[in-house]
Amino acid sequence: MSPQNASKHNFCEKKRLQKLTAIEKNIWRLGLKRIAGVDEAGRGPLAGPVVAAACIIPEGLFFEGINDSKLLSIKVRRSLFESLISHKEVVYGVGEVSHTVIDEINILQATFLAMREAIFSLKEKPDYIIVDGVKIPGIVNQNIIKGDQKSQSIAAASIIAKCRRDELMVGWHEKYPEYGFDQHKGYGTPQHMAALKKHGPSPIHRRSFAPLHSTPEVR
Repeated sequence: MSPQNASKHNFCEKKRLQKLTAIEKNIWRLGLKRIAGVDEAGRGPLAGPVVAAACIIPEGLFFEGINDSKLLSIKVRRSLFESLISHKEVVYGVGEVSHTVIDEINILQATFLAMREAIFSLKEKPDYIIVDGVKIPGIVNQNIIKGDQKSQSIAAASIIAKCRRDELMVGWHEKYPEYGFDQHKGYGTPQHMAALKKHGPSPIHRRSFAPLHSTPEVR
């Protein structure tokens, strides 16, 4: 990249990050400094846990390239994940709810549970909580539609939740390699559906999800 193009890129990225912290800035002006962004990963898959993360990024700290985890390449997402969890000024917490509990209480309630666990595991109590898409019952929070594309702290939470869940699914792949969990992470891809047809559901599949209701489980 030429110096001129690099300068233009840096300018555009700075403007983008300023826009991505506009929600936080409005809250900071009220004197509420510890803003926790919250998001989840894994509501849609047919197998494995749902994982949520809460993340507090202090005013004035920016992470170049940060965005909704779904819009990032695996390499960029992983790099941002490592930067976030290793930064001494970033405070984060993670909540995980298993496939068993998902089947018992349904995926929406399991998502709320994972989000509350993530918030309560923060080492610092947040002054304000903003959540991607949903409003968590039982605690004071503000939901932001498509918040992972509008807020740096929610985007950070989406990256942490996604990467943590991916790690868990890679671990499950080692136990049940025939399903390819390391590739699709439990989502209903053609590869996954073919494995289900051939092998039936594994012990970590969500039996409350169609098409898994009445299929015999493998051991």
